[in-house]
Amino acid sequence: MSEQGGRAWVFGDDISTDLLAPGPYLRHPLDELAKQCLKSVDPAFARDVKPGDFVVGGKNFGIGSSREQAAQCLHHLGVSAVIAQSFAGIFFRNAFNFGLLCLTCPDTSQIKAGHRLAVDPRAGGVSNLTTGAAIASEAVPAHLMDLVRDGGLIAHLEKRFSASTPES
Repeated sequence: MSEQGGRAWVFGDDISTDLLAPGPYLRHPLDELAKQCLKSVDPAFARDVKPGDFVVGGKNFGIGSSREQAAQCLHHLGVSAVIAQSFAGIFFRNAFNFGLLCLTCPDTSQIKAGHRLAVDPRAGGVSNLTTGAAIASEAVPAHLMDLVRDGGLIAHLEKRFSASTPES
């Protein structure tokens, strides 16, 4: 990650998959669906989020339906990682399957909207570059970091199987 880090977009508890990928837009192409991401919470989010930015949530991030498009929209918009106090299990797994990093951080209170952040997911830490605070997070296991590095589960499996397939 660059020294500048990414900007924090801070949301509260219980951000549901319905807010991330609203039902009425699920049949639209991903570009259109992503434009609706979090629109009812922050109308500027999908328009103004930049690649490398971070979404910061409270408890129960990604609750609700199991729609994988919720994680897919954030990844499509270029979100570097979601940092939250806790995640819904299905959202958490969907995020990694799309190559979107999730960091469980018990205390996100030191992160305010617009702060610049950098993360060290392997060691388990968030650096608030704006305030200088070091914030603990759970370390992300190597196998999940492999998914993020490879761009998601499908790309990871393609890479893994192409490496193990003998040439004809």
